[in-house]
Amino acid sequence: MIILQEILADSKKHYQEVRKKILKNLSSLPQGSVKKRKISKRIYYYLQQRVGSKIIHKYLGKEEPEELIKELKLRKSLKAELKKVDEALKVIQKVQGKKYG
Repeated sequence: MIILQEILADSKKHYQEVRKKILKNLSSLPQGSVKKRKISKRIYYYLQQRVGSKIIHKYLGKEEPEELIKELKLRKSLKAELKKVDEALKVIQKVQGKKYG
């Protein structure tokens, strides 16, 4: 039983470190999504973000912002990974008989 407790403690520590790294990376990445609008046969790109209860659009230009799109995709994948890590931490806490949070 002691071995199982050690394994759970190591796993918990690992997932907590991974969670901390993910949160650090998320804080440095932009939020929102890139939207394109066609106005008078021309395409314009905007960054759409939620600020409080409002949605704002920031003009990005006429060319597709490829680097920003890559960063937003990375953010989305990191958020999905964070969700899995949080689920793993909940399972570990449940097995250890403690509440997660």
